[in-house]
Amino acid sequence: MSSLTPHTVSPKASPLLPVPGPDPLSPAQWKTILAIADTIIPAIHPFAVAKTQTEIPVKSGEYSAAVSTVKGLAPDSDEQLAKRYLAENASSNPAFQESVRRMLVLYMPQKSRRELGIVLDVLGIFSLENSRAGSLLLTGYITPIGDQPVHIREQIIQAWATARLPLLRQLYRSFTMLAKQTWIKTTPTLRPVLGIPPVPVGLVPGKGFEYEFIQFPPSEHPETIDTDVVIVGSGCGGAVCAKNLAEAGHRVIVVEKAYHWTSDHFPMSETVGGNHLFMNGGFITSDDTSVSILAGQAWGGGGTVNWSASLQTQAAVRKEWSDRGLPLFTSAEFQDALDRVCMRMGVSADYIKQNCTNKLLIEGARKLGYAHKTVPQNTRGKQHSCGYCTLGCASCEKQGPAVSYLPDAARAGAKFIEGFDAERVIFENKGGDKIATGIRGTWISRDINGGVAGEPMTRRKITIKAKRVIVSAGTMQSPLLLLRSGLKNYQIGRNLHVHPVALVGAIHKEEVKPWEGSILTAVVSEYDNLDGKGHGVKLEATNMIPAAWLIWVNWKNGLDYKLSAARMKYMTGYISLARDRDSGQVYPDAVDGRARFKYTTSKFDKKHILEGLVALAKMQYAAGATEIFTTQPGLPAFSRNEASPGEGINDEKFQAWLDDIRHTGFPSPESMFVSAHQMGTNRMSASPKDGAVDPRGQVWGTKGLFVADASVFPSASGVNPMVTNMAIADWISRGVGRGLEQARL
Repeated sequence: MSSLTPHTVSPKASPLLPVPGPDPLSPAQWKTILAIADTIIPAIHPFAVAKTQTEIPVKSGEYSAAVSTVKGLAPDSDEQLAKRYLAENASSNPAFQESVRRMLVLYMPQKSRRELGIVLDVLGIFSLENSRAGSLLLTGYITPIGDQPVHIREQIIQAWATARLPLLRQLYRSFTMLAKQTWIKTTPTLRPVLGIPPVPVGLVPGKGFEYEFIQFPPSEHPETIDTDVVIVGSGCGGAVCAKNLAEAGHRVIVVEKAYHWTSDHFPMSETVGGNHLFMNGGFITSDDTSVSILAGQAWGGGGTVNWSASLQTQAAVRKEWSDRGLPLFTSAEFQDALDRVCMRMGVSADYIKQNCTNKLLIEGARKLGYAHKTVPQNTRGKQHSCGYCTLGCASCEKQGPAVSYLPDAARAGAKFIEGFDAERVIFENKGGDKIATGIRGTWISRDINGGVAGEPMTRRKITIKAKRVIVSAGTMQSPLLLLRSGLKNYQIGRNLHVHPVALVGAIHKEEVKPWEGSILTAVVSEYDNLDGKGHGVKLEATNMIPAAWLIWVNWKNGLDYKLSAARMKYMTGYISLARDRDSGQVYPDAVDGRARFKYTTSKFDKKHILEGLVALAKMQYAAGATEIFTTQPGLPAFSRNEASPGEGINDEKFQAWLDDIRHTGFPSPESMFVSAHQMGTNRMSASPKDGAVDPRGQVWGTKGLFVADASVFPSASGVNPMVTNMAIADWISRGVGRGLEQARL
């Protein structure tokens, strides 16, 4: 197996369920949205060949230069591949429209879909007087945008980017992001141009644990089963609870809404991975559309799709939490819990090989004297050179819950149910006490082929009776389960922290191939305490698979974007990640109950993120980048002047550009932040007026109901939350176990 290469290892297919229901858009609306997409990702041909209504015509010399550029970037210097890449437009691949349809039907809230439909109608309907007026306002023309030649469409979209009307700037962001991300996931030509293999270089597949899941026969009647502890969620919190309680001799059932995928399905493609491994297909956007959240929804939760970073809770944060009346966090018990989870996952910095992206971060920090360190990894003594882990780890080296804690729980006798949607916690009242006695939910089996792409063989209503209920469904879902269960505590769903992130990219002279090697193995902490109270930014490398990175590359026009995307092998990407002081709220959608959230990055936190962008830019300049860019709307990239190499970051042109970063800031509504860390929506507190759970993790006003996941964090952790989450779950579950033992006496 050790001789296998990416070309001899092919992950198993992971088909998607067909998109259900009627078409979400009318033919006229599809015409409009695809016309816009084909303008953002256009077919490019020389003047003599181009059909000006549907293709971007360029001068023959410019076209030849573009072909030569792409050909030179392609690994096999293939001219025909370069021409196919330039000739491809968004809608030429049927998978593009199918992917948009899937997003609209399955993942976009109905209210947002109606609003999109209104915009598309205004842009696309010619016959109605009010629509002509609306089209004139939005485009400057009364002719529908879908009937315009592509070069006029391009001018319209370019004008949106700098329009005075905020709605138009928001349209620019929304349509360009949608088109770029969907195209990147579905294009057949981009990956060959970049030379990105389907699996990590040198991958040696691992064999995962062979799970058994409880199955239920078909029946119209509800099924009832009994256990000591039912745990909702198989992620970092739930898995730790399952291991501890099963090993203590208690009967444990873990239920998970997602389905288990064996390691030979990993890494999944970008097309299907978001659908199978992330909540809401990876498409969760704040009500004001300024923040986009990625939250794992997989067997093993976020630990299946995170990047192995294993940082323990910092002293300043532990003290802050302790000062809130929670002395656990400065106790030896909590440190023991941190050490236990790190030991079980084999957390260490001893086996790390820094990839080019992390090396350049370290080198820039060293040259500027910034505090930095290696980030320990949960890889159990392995040198884990995998840049694809956000789509599942095929080697099984990353010791996420599905590789470590859940197998431990199974060996100790824990039982598992996949495809289980927990709908509510069951209570009974005794002597004025609200006592949790189990959960109710719907189980959906796999299809006849053992997958999830067809109709399930069985749907059953299931009641699980239990002495203790532990909710570990994650920060976005745990509060919704409590609210669906009739709990009224004002704090449930509030106090949402997300570690909002903005990005910096750099282009270097030599090939970087940023998708190779470990993703996040270094951190710069120079700016993590900007207010003197523990709020600031961590500066880290980011995930560099194309769909995660190229959406942030600025769109000026179709040809420029395609040429920029083709240069990705020379790019590095970094995040300015804020420990946010200010917070938002998770709540259920009024129509279908899905997770919605209110969150606007505050001026206080934006200021810190901005300083992080400046610092990242300085580090990349010091590390030799030839071009540097941020994700701030309207800010041009910086191109290095090699005439004054001795000046370093004192280069006047560079200093002026840094001033532009600060001056540009994050204009609204077109600025966008991203979050992969969510915390606090059931925060732990010393009194019920300040939080949702008590210092033992038990939900205030109940007995027998606990929460053990990142939603109980009293505030933002400031570091990648996995280890903190697991340590808190370790402590809470040991307390639950002691309580069960005492009840037996």
